[in-house]
Amino acid sequence: MVSMRRTKIVATLGPATDRPGEIERIIKAGVDVVRINMSHGSAEDHIDRANWIREAAAKLNREVAVLVDLQGPKIRIAKFKNGPIELEDGAQFALDNAVGNEAGNQQEVGLTYKNLPYDVKAGDLLLLDDGRIVMQVNQVVGERVECTVTVGGTLSNNKGINLMGGGLSASALTEKDKEDILTAAKIDADYLALSFPRSAEDVEYCRTLAAQAGLHCSIVSKIERAEAVADDETLDGIILASDVVMIARGDLGVEVGDAQLPALQKKIIKRARQLNRVTITATQMMETMIENAIPTRAEVFDVANAVMDGSDAVMLSGETATGRFPSQVIETMGRICHEAEKSRSTRHSMHRIEDYFNAVDETIAMATMYAANHFNVKCIAALTESGNTPLLMSRISSGIPIFALTPHLSTRRKVCMYRGVYPSMVDYTGLNDEEIQQNVLAQLKKFGIVQEGDLVILTRGEQRGTMGGTNRLEIVKVP
Repeated sequence: MVSMRRTKIVATLGPATDRPGEIERIIKAGVDVVRINMSHGSAEDHIDRANWIREAAAKLNREVAVLVDLQGPKIRIAKFKNGPIELEDGAQFALDNAVGNEAGNQQEVGLTYKNLPYDVKAGDLLLLDDGRIVMQVNQVVGERVECTVTVGGTLSNNKGINLMGGGLSASALTEKDKEDILTAAKIDADYLALSFPRSAEDVEYCRTLAAQAGLHCSIVSKIERAEAVADDETLDGIILASDVVMIARGDLGVEVGDAQLPALQKKIIKRARQLNRVTITATQMMETMIENAIPTRAEVFDVANAVMDGSDAVMLSGETATGRFPSQVIETMGRICHEAEKSRSTRHSMHRIEDYFNAVDETIAMATMYAANHFNVKCIAALTESGNTPLLMSRISSGIPIFALTPHLSTRRKVCMYRGVYPSMVDYTGLNDEEIQQNVLAQLKKFGIVQEGDLVILTRGEQRGTMGGTNRLEIVKVP
C-alpha cells in the first residue's frame, strides 16, 4: 500500500543517519527526499551517503530523491583569542580586516568576509549569530567597521553576519560551490540547491555550471536574502528561473525581520504554485526534536500551516542530521502533514480556473484535475517522460492521488518532491494501448489503491517517448 501523505518530507543526512540501520529506518519512516549539506563533511562523505541512500531505497523498493545543498558565501566573523566574549548594550565594538584570524578580543574581531567594510555605511544594522547580537554601524574607517552594540549577548567564533535589509555583495556561488557542483555530478544529484541567490541571473549561472559538469538536474533556489523578496519582479524572476524554491526562514528572517516571515511564506508558496514551480518550507520546523521525543505545539502548528499554505515539501535539518530521533521525527512530521491535508483548503482549488492554456499537455493536466475534483474517480495515472504533466496536475489542490508512471529512473526520483504525486515504474516497450491500460490498472490494484468497479483517469501521449507529448485523457473502469 502506497502512503497517501501528499506533502513530501525532506530530511538532512548527517552523523545521526550514519548510525547502523538508520538509513533504512528513515526510508521506512517515510522520507521522500534526502538533503546532503555541503557545508559539512568531505566529498567522499557525501558520495558515500548518496550511495547508501540509493542502495537502501532499492532494497526497500522505494524511490528517494537526493538534494545537494551548496554552502554559498560564508559571511562570518573570525575567531577570538580567549574564547567567547560578553557584549553589553551600548558597548563599542569593531569588525576589522586588520585583526588576525584568531586574535579577536573584547573590543574587536577579524572577518572572514573581507568585503564587509565596502558593503556597509553609517546607520546600517548588522545582525550577528542569527540576529542574537545587533550592532549599529557608527562609521567605516578603511577596513574597520566601528559599531555600537544595540542588543548584547554572548559572541563566539565564526558567527554569521547579516545586514538588515540586505545589500551584501558576496557572490551566490563561491569557488567551493563550483567544486561541490562537480561532486554533485558524481553523485548524480536529482536536485541542486543554490544558497543566497539575489536574481534570476544567479540561478541561470548555477544551472550553466551544473550542465558543464554533466549534471542535468532540477535547481532549487533558497530564498534567504532580502534582495530576493525586495519586489515582485525580482521574486518572480528567481521563481521562474528555478524548478523549486525553498523558503529558508533562518537567514531570510534575520534580513527582513521575523514579523514579516509568515506573510512572505504564504506569498512565495502561492506565487510559486501560480508559476508552476515547487516549494519547500524549511528551518526549525521540528527543532526541539533534536533532543526531545515529541515536538512543541508551536512546531505542530508550524508544520500544519506550511501544509495548508500549499507547500510541496517540509524540511528537517539538524533534527535528522544530528538529532537523537531521526526516524521518529520523520514519522511525527508525516502524521502532522497527513492530518493537515484533511483540511478543506488543501483539497479544493480555483487555481487557473479562468486562465488560457498555452500547450496541449497543460490543457490535458488542467482538464484532468477539474474532472478529478468534480467526479467520483479513485486516482489519476499519468504516463510521463519528463514528469511535467504530473507537475502541472499537482499545482491544483486536490485529495486525489496522482501516479507518475514512467520508465525513467531520473523522472521517478524527481517527482518525489511534487505534492500528491507518487512515482511508479512502468515499462511500455512493445505494448499496445490496451495492454498499457491493463498493466497500469493491474499496478494500481497491486498498490491497493483501486478495486473492481473504481474509476481511474489515465493520461498519456499518442507518441510514446516524446517529451511534452501528453494529449489524451481517458476515464476507465477497473475490470
